[in-house]
Amino acid sequence: MRTVLVVDDNELARTVTARVLSRSNFEVREAQSGTEGMEMVQDQLPDLVVLDIVMPGMNGYAFCRWLKSTPKGQHIPVIMCSAKSEAFDRYWGMKQGVDAYITKPFEPMELVETVRCVLRQSLLKEMERRVPHKP
Repeated sequence: MRTVLVVDDNELARTVTARVLSRSNFEVREAQSGTEGMEMVQDQLPDLVVLDIVMPGMNGYAFCRWLKSTPKGQHIPVIMCSAKSEAFDRYWGMKQGVDAYITKPFEPMELVETVRCVLRQSLLKEMERRVPHKP
């Protein structure tokens, strides 16, 4: 079972996201802040992170930059899930290393399919990293 870490300071949004993913057979861990999410990642690496942008203290952009700068976390895919829907928000997320961007409110199947797609892409990248390149 693949593990997804949901990082969102809004309890309702975090609970809904976690419930949708749990019902689709993902193991879900929840963090209510970027700092708590960092601690959880350091304790046990998730297979994927679903991340809000606007949070007190460490926002989602800073969390993503931190995760992608760590040796163990650099290959963990991140899906930004935010009410911020401007093109610049998406652009800035991608510049931080986000793998996909979903706006709130989202359709449950949109979230599940995005998670599955990003996990598949991550698995393919991992396989490419492990296969020796031919000269």
